[in-house]
Amino acid sequence: MNIATWNVNSLSVRLPQVLDWLAAQAASDTGAIDVLALQELKMSDDKFPHAAFAEAGYQAQWFGQKTYNGVALISRNAGNAVVKNIPGFEDEMSRVIAATYPDGQGGTVRVIGAYFPNGQAPDSDKFVYKMRWLTALRDWVQTEMAAHPKLVLTGDFNITFDDLDVWDPVALKGTIHCTDEERAHLNGLMDLGLTDSFRLFEQPEKSYSWWDYRDFGFRRNRGLRIDHVLISAALKAQAKACVVDKLPRKNERPSDHAPVVLTLL
Repeated sequence: MNIATWNVNSLSVRLPQVLDWLAAQAASDTGAIDVLALQELKMSDDKFPHAAFAEAGYQAQWFGQKTYNGVALISRNAGNAVVKNIPGFEDEMSRVIAATYPDGQGGTVRVIGAYFPNGQAPDSDKFVYKMRWLTALRDWVQTEMAAHPKLVLTGDFNITFDDLDVWDPVALKGTIHCTDEERAHLNGLMDLGLTDSFRLFEQPEKSYSWWDYRDFGFRRNRGLRIDHVLISAALKAQAKACVVDKLPRKNERPSDHAPVVLTLL
């Protein structure tokens, strides 16, 4: 089973790239993507291209928002028990979508796709919102894990784990994505029993998932690893690989993020 996440930074712009990538994955040695979590659709629900995904053989659940945010789950099999946004947390932003999928072994896996708030700057109102949102997310994920032992929390977290996830940890220390407060919340999710699947495997040095469009960030590999695939303990033994696929970042008019793919046995 292959589960992936990709912040596409506008699905209306990047739809052909997403479809091409799904087709390429299906033809690769690792096989088709079973569930793809998308972030930053930047489109309202009525504009979502469900017909294009259906023609390519995929189901879709989506939660859009005009101009900003928006999340979706693209899958080979239909998902059920769909939840949009964090229950009990009032939010005008479309940031979370969850569904349950067959795991190919007679069981199910719960997939939560999320677009974490950016936070803008540590002294901003948006950072305060991010802290509140992260607290609510942790409380909800804890209840989800109790109901779904096999669970994946994935998406654009807009948080790095540590200096290994930062191209210049000295210059960026204490800036957004790298603050102690954000990382404490991220570690709070790990304390629930989640594992960073990427770190289960040996990875190349300076492995990132996001690069700024400015100053030749990708070419110079000045990036951050802020797109994560966290898995529950029940899935840890099934994890076979987790990789960042940098190839789509080389596309013409690419997203500033690259897909991250988890392979489960």
